[in-house]
Amino acid sequence: MKKLVVNADVNKLDEVLAFLDGYLDEADCSSKAKVQLDIAVEELFVNIASYAYGTGSGDATITIEHTQDPSAVTITFEDTGRQFDPLAKEDPDTTLSAEERNIGGLGIYMVKKSMDDVRYEYKEGKNILSIYKLI
Repeated sequence: MKKLVVNADVNKLDEVLAFLDGYLDEADCSSKAKVQLDIAVEELFVNIASYAYGTGSGDATITIEHTQDPSAVTITFEDTGRQFDPLAKEDPDTTLSAEERNIGGLGIYMVKKSMDDVRYEYKEGKNILSIYKLI
């Protein structure tokens, strides 16, 4: 298991992705899974950085765990910002044109569709969102 604690600031995105990609390279992750994980992690981290702390600031903790059989990773995001369950929102209607759809929610929808499992819980004052992906 590896852990990174960073200020929840969009300017830290490169550091977060470098942390992830370094781990995935060591884990011999397929290039398709790596791209899907990069997109998901970017979406989730930017959401935390943009919305969790309002006008204040705080940290985001990213933890990566790897299992061997099957080869998979679980990436967990924790923050102490305002409570928010991104999975509670209804999925956007992708049959509608972009002009007809409500703004927002498409990024989380893409995360849910590209990961093998996504879970959220609020525990001890923390938002805890985990994504699981076979690699």
